[in-house]
Amino acid sequence: MTLGGSGGSGIVVPRNFRLLEELERGEKGIGDGTVSYGMDDGDDIYMRSWTGTIIGPHNTVHEGRIYQLKLFCDKDYPDKPPSVRFHSRINLTCVNPDSGVVDAKKFLVLGNWQRDYTMEYILTHLKKEMAASYNRKLVQPPEGTHF
Repeated sequence: MTLGGSGGSGIVVPRNFRLLEELERGEKGIGDGTVSYGMDDGDDIYMRSWTGTIIGPHNTVHEGRIYQLKLFCDKDYPDKPPSVRFHSRINLTCVNPDSGVVDAKKFLVLGNWQRDYTMEYILTHLKKEMAASYNRKLVQPPEGTHF
């Protein structure tokens, strides 16, 4: 996230300020409530480990299912994307079927990462990915199973 703006001289928001801003948004709730996220450990001063939740979109095999994800923001975040891994088992074209890791080569939000993208942006786009024609009807693992 860059602030300021005329003449192209923006101010780069420091990592922890950015993560505090994301935490505040995550705690307030996002949109229709089908996507949420927060820190795993409130005592982690580096704000690295996060949990995301996506409720499957309507009119798909994912409808009504609750998916848990782990996001890890390394020291280079937000210049580099977080690692993203589904904890809940899911069958999506961009998710490794053995580990649950979201593949940056198949999920372009990670593959074409930009500094102003957020964890919220990742989660909402994963939800859109669930509703995409090539994913919406894929056979899913039994509900409640985990990687």
